[in-house]
Amino acid sequence: MSELTILTYDWVPQGPRGYVRDVRLRWACEEAGLPYSVSSVRFKDRTSPGHLARQPFAQVPALEDGEIRLFESGACLLHLAEKSETLMPRDPVGRADTLQWLISGLNSVEMVSVPWWFIGLSAPAENPLEGWLASRLGRLEAVLATRDWLAAGRFTVADLLMADILRVSRLRAALGPYPALQAYVARNLDRPAFRKALQDQLDHFSAADAARAR
Repeated sequence: MSELTILTYDWVPQGPRGYVRDVRLRWACEEAGLPYSVSSVRFKDRTSPGHLARQPFAQVPALEDGEIRLFESGACLLHLAEKSETLMPRDPVGRADTLQWLISGLNSVEMVSVPWWFIGLSAPAENPLEGWLASRLGRLEAVLATRDWLAAGRFTVADLLMADILRVSRLRAALGPYPALQAYVARNLDRPAFRKALQDQLDHFSAADAARAR
C-alpha cells in the first residue's frame, strides 16, 4: 500500500489554526489507521502555477495516493473511506447511508453555515441567513435526538465531516437551542483520533513559527 500524502499550507495566521481542512484528512487517516505523511505548500505560494495545477482554487487540502491526485476535502474523504471499513461500511445499505449523510454535510449544512459565519464577521444587526441556518440545525437536531450517529448505526466518515463543520467556534456557540447537536459534537471531538489530528495540525503551524523566528 502506497503511503498517503496530505498537502496543507506551511503556515497560516493564528485565526484559522485548528480549522484548516487538512485536519479532516488527518482525522480520517488516524481513525482508519492509514499511514500518511504531510507535505506543505508555502502559504505565499498558494496562487503559484504549481499549486494551482494541484488545487485550481488555490486552497488546501489535497491528497496524493500513488498516482491518484485529489483536491477538495469531501472528495479526499470519500477516497479515504473507500480504503477503510472503519470509515464507511461495505454493505450496500450502510454505504449508501454514509454517502448521503456525508454529502448532506457539504450541501445542506456547510453551504449555509459558511456564508452565515462570513456575514456574521461584520456583526450586522440581523444576519439574513439566521433563519435558514436555524432550519437546517433544527432538522439535524431532530435526527440526532433519536440516535448517536448519522449513518449505519455507528461512527463513519459522515460523522467526521459533520462534526468538523459544526465545531467551528462561532457555529458551535450557536448550538445552545440544540442539545442533541451539542452532545453529538462533543462525542465526536472526544475521539482520540480527532484530538491527535488537531494537535498535529497545531504543532505543524507552531513549527513554522519557530522556523520563521530563526
